[in-house]
Amino acid sequence: MKALFISYNQAYGEEIAEVLESLGQRGFTRWSDVQGRGSSTGIPRYGNHAWPEQNFAILSIVEDKAVGQILPKLRQMDEATPALGLRAFVWSIEESI
Repeated sequence: MKALFISYNQAYGEEIAEVLESLGQRGFTRWSDVQGRGSSTGIPRYGNHAWPEQNFAILSIVEDKAVGQILPKLRQMDEATPALGLRAFVWSIEESI
């Protein structure tokens, strides 16, 4: 199993969850109003008067093989609209109940 953490601009709305669902990944946890900025070229997303945009984040635990289906879709979205910002990170899940 893999943990897939996706941080993305609020402008994507439901699109990220729809990508997961379209690939058979039903379960996820989503946070709205996530603040931060990208490590190299990302602009701040603080939800204040100076930097009004915010990000959302999703954590989904998926089968290993699903990562190879999901990441290319997310990469395609990010490349189509790079100014919005979308990042995905994967790590191994050692145990779950």
